[in-house]
Amino acid sequence: MSPEELEIGYRGATACSAAGITYRQLDYWARTGLIEPSIRTASGSGTQRLYGFRDILVLKIVKRLLDAGVSLQNIRTAVDHLRSRGVTDLERITLMSDGASIYECSSPDEIIDLLQGGQGVFGIAVGKVWHEVEGSLSVLQGEVNGQVVGGQDNDELSLRRKSKGA
Repeated sequence: MSPEELEIGYRGATACSAAGITYRQLDYWARTGLIEPSIRTASGSGTQRLYGFRDILVLKIVKRLLDAGVSLQNIRTAVDHLRSRGVTDLERITLMSDGASIYECSSPDEIIDLLQGGQGVFGIAVGKVWHEVEGSLSVLQGEVNGQVVGGQDNDELSLRRKSKGA
């Protein structure tokens, strides 16, 4: 991703759509500090939070961990760890969990070592999630400094406007 793409902010509904979560989850996680928007936080009634690409990536990872039965307490620890990583570092890691703990693996050898423990584990390849989020956001609207960017103008209203020349 280019630095310009990392500056694009996405409103809550867009972030929910890209991450596969409900708005209620997004709001709760923002209010409890699990995942706060990095572009713009809400500052009173009527203001919109703006989430960056990295925020949405972490939202999708949190959703997958919750779906796998990992506790919110362990997820908070993992999110703190992910925040400390550089954006490009995230694409190269795999998160492994046995349901109780979450481990970061950055090489196939580390994954094999973890599997040799004999426990059942599952993994989330962050690079794969990265590409899923990129694909989702490529057709959704974001904004930079109040200007709408991206998205596909192929909804019915946009098509009518184009046909009328408006």
